Amino acid sequence: MARPLRFCFLSIFYPPYSFGGDAIFLHRLSNALASRGHEVDVIHCLDSYQLMGGQAPEQQFPNHPNVTVHSLRSAVGFISPLLAQQIGTVWPKTDRILEVFYSKKFDVIHYHNVSLLGPKVLQLEPDYRDFIKLYTTHEHWLVCPMHVLWKNNERLCEKPECLRCTLKFKRPPQWWRYTNLLEECVRSVDTFIAPTDFTRHIHKQRGFEPPMEVVPHFVPDGNHDSSCSPSPHSRPYFLFVGRLEKIKGLDTLLPVFRQYKNADLLIAGTGTEEEQLRRQAEGTANVHFLGSLAQNRLADYYRHAIALLVPSVCYETLGMIVVESYVQHTPVIARDQGGLTEVVEQSQGGFLYRGTEDLLAAMVKLQTNPKLRRTMGDRGYQAFQEKWTEGAHLRSYFKVLEDTAQRKLAHVPWHKPSRRSLRLSAVPAA
Repeated sequence: MARPLRFCFLSIFYPPYSFGGDAIFLHRLSNALASRGHEVDVIHCLDSYQLMGGQAPEQQFPNHPNVTVHSLRSAVGFISPLLAQQIGTVWPKTDRILEVFYSKKFDVIHYHNVSLLGPKVLQLEPDYRDFIKLYTTHEHWLVCPMHVLWKNNERLCEKPECLRCTLKFKRPPQWWRYTNLLEECVRSVDTFIAPTDFTRHIHKQRGFEPPMEVVPHFVPDGNHDSSCSPSPHSRPYFLFVGRLEKIKGLDTLLPVFRQYKNADLLIAGTGTEEEQLRRQAEGTANVHFLGSLAQNRLADYYRHAIALLVPSVCYETLGMIVVESYVQHTPVIARDQGGLTEVVEQSQGGFLYRGTEDLLAAMVKLQTNPKLRRTMGDRGYQAFQEKWTEGAHLRSYFKVLEDTAQRKLAHVPWHKPSRRSLRLSAVPAA
């Protein structure tokens, strides 16, 4: 038997003060654990959200009563994450984080996206001992200053040239990366988690030595009955979902839909490249920008799409939108690269492509062959049930927790001994 656990999650972003899928996943994980009786404290950084251009959020993300959210804000504002980015310090937020650590006896301290808290945040610890520390690689920050292995803001990174690349991104250099600070800080983490084998492999390839456990992310199951709602769009359409940033590759789809007139392209998301992409799409009548959509509305768009298009030009760690599409029995057409390749190959829930000809051929096949679309969509949903459900994730996650505790503490503190084992332990040795 096991008692409820106390978790402390640290991440710079947490909904609604967030931009990408890492924060959405953290919200889902926090509330999944809370709904099972565990206590979850989440520490996130409002200064980082504002530094990255975050606006007053429009969507609401309610939390279970067992989730307590701690929003970090310092008197020096954006200077705090800027110092973390450049010299690796967590000051001036150290005291507030330790205050949360000391507020209760946590069993698990789990780091997520902590780039603008600085690597030294990994060394912060409470004044008790029976806890374990984890870190999940939502991106490639441990081996890449820009998180995404996208070199000079123009191509995949084939070998590190980090200072030049950082300047090309118009970011200040991260001077701490030219010391052994990260190597020292990661020693404080007991277990690292990767969402795919690809992510684990590329960290090792780039010189990150600590081993990683693979625990795939999850998305909630949903209503995938296509008869339950009408299509939200009057014409057949393909769907793009994601941040409107260069690394997501939307600009590579727009020329395709100038020549492909049999269906529309619907684009769900916002980002820094939105204005430029809208200009690029001017005059293309079958391209439509939807803006940011709440998850319940987005489910309808997934459900009725011919396919989800995932043209990311960077190395995705997993690609949660692929799994979200599978939940609605909708196949995907994804670039043959990074974690996307692994997810599509494991599921057989769509096509992989490398060039425009491959992409167009896959689009035609799925639009003109409804039976093939249903078959691939069903495969995707079956793979979702096997690999990417909440239950599947939590089973793997708790196994990692228990293995880590056994390795570090020589026991699992949250396991209650059975009455029989208590009786046996009371019997004196012969």
